[in-house]
Amino acid sequence: MKLHTVPVLFPQGCNIILGQTHFIKTAEDLYEIVVTTVPQARFGVAFNEASGPCLIRTEGNDGALVDNCVAILQDIGAGHVFCILLKDAFPLAILNQVKNCPEVCRIFCATANPLEVLVAETGLGRGVVGVVDGFPPKGVENVHDRESRKALLRKIGYKL
Repeated sequence: MKLHTVPVLFPQGCNIILGQTHFIKTAEDLYEIVVTTVPQARFGVAFNEASGPCLIRTEGNDGALVDNCVAILQDIGAGHVFCILLKDAFPLAILNQVKNCPEVCRIFCATANPLEVLVAETGLGRGVVGVVDGFPPKGVENVHDRESRKALLRKIGYKL
């Protein structure tokens, strides 16, 4: 077995959801989840099939984000992996609906941070082992940091 680190590059101002799924209708179901939950979102969806023609299936309402999802999944090269790139929306708005999608097995991450995917390669193919999402902690928040966190949540509308 070989282990690879795959850097994931996506546009500034976007969030990514990366996960594992198991069925060809995933791309359409994820499209419906995003468009009905956050209609103003610009997004791309891609899904790597792991049997049959083994194609990368795509959906979305932003061609550049769809193309970026495809590039990410080509770099990862593992079957049954999906990618959603979101613009003008946060993963928080759709994450529970994505998790409840019958085809979705797991979510590896939902982030806007720098991202690397840890991929294992065997004679059968490739699989995602995990992700490295962002940077390690630099310390513990103090009173000022706590107040700033709470102010940010209110500014972006996630708290009253």
